[in-house]
Amino acid sequence: MLYSIKSLPLAPILELVKPFIDGFSASSLFEARLANEILAGQGDIHLTTPGIRPDEWDDIGRLVTHLSFNSTTQYQRFSGTAKTSASIGLRVNPKLSFLKDDRFDPCRPYSKLGIDIDELWQSSCLDQVKGLHVHNVYSATDFTPLIKTVEKLRSYFGKSLAQLEWLNLGGGYLFNQIPDHRPFIDLVSQLKKDFNLDVYIEPGKAVVGSAGYLVSTVIDSFVSDGKTIAILDTSVNHNPEVFEYQRQPELHEHDTKGNYSAILAGCTCLAGDVFGEYQFNKPLSVGDKVTFKNIGAYSLIKANRFNGYNFPDIYSYQELRLTKLKHYSYQDYRQQWLAD
Repeated sequence: MLYSIKSLPLAPILELVKPFIDGFSASSLFEARLANEILAGQGDIHLTTPGIRPDEWDDIGRLVTHLSFNSTTQYQRFSGTAKTSASIGLRVNPKLSFLKDDRFDPCRPYSKLGIDIDELWQSSCLDQVKGLHVHNVYSATDFTPLIKTVEKLRSYFGKSLAQLEWLNLGGGYLFNQIPDHRPFIDLVSQLKKDFNLDVYIEPGKAVVGSAGYLVSTVIDSFVSDGKTIAILDTSVNHNPEVFEYQRQPELHEHDTKGNYSAILAGCTCLAGDVFGEYQFNKPLSVGDKVTFKNIGAYSLIKANRFNGYNFPDIYSYQELRLTKLKHYSYQDYRQQWLAD
């Protein structure tokens, strides 16, 4: 098991998960460097990305243990240009879509993610690499897509899979929300039995998605067009997927039977900086705190300082004790915008 570092690369989190994983999956040079610092040579680092920059290639090749090229042109451009001990693989697009929203679908039409399975089947590339990488779901809560994907890989490549050393089944499965893991276990066992492969998975959101909370304070409250607006000391810019995908995050204080409603809005000048409308058991007042739940993944990593509003302080909560891990100051903001 590899932890997908892109979901939350906070160093204390990486140290916390390290004893339970075999390494990290990375999507860039900086992620690979951070993974290398945490692992200190004691684990795998898998990398795949559509965007390998020529000036970063030597460092990437030195840091990672497994590298899946995203296209045949990328493979041809880089595979023979530097010395690397990395086990070379290819990301394959199995042309199987299980998502209705193209923003999440790696197998969408004209996809940039992976080599078309038909193209790979007709080429000789499979004879020259040690592994395959596949990732074609997002937030899946059953293993049907994985089973169908592996069936398609078998139908195309058959016994050729036995000449590989590893198969990376990617991420996108919310293991903690899937009650029966037996189909997954049986699938992996059969792959290992039939082809003698090492099989990798890359959970990210499945590990940290339900572990994060954003605690905010009401700093203003007023009525607009007959509805109560509560302005918070945070912003959707601290959890950008709310705005990107028009999602309403879970709120601890929300009660569907509550008699009081309020629209929770962020403090920036963006009109759409709104978390949503919630129900409460009592009216919200200035100074009240509200807590958004299950935002550990893809929140801090995408957060920004739009309008100059600071990032939230970061705390760990373990054994009924809060410990402050990080505070951002004006100097952090200033440093970001100073010229070199």
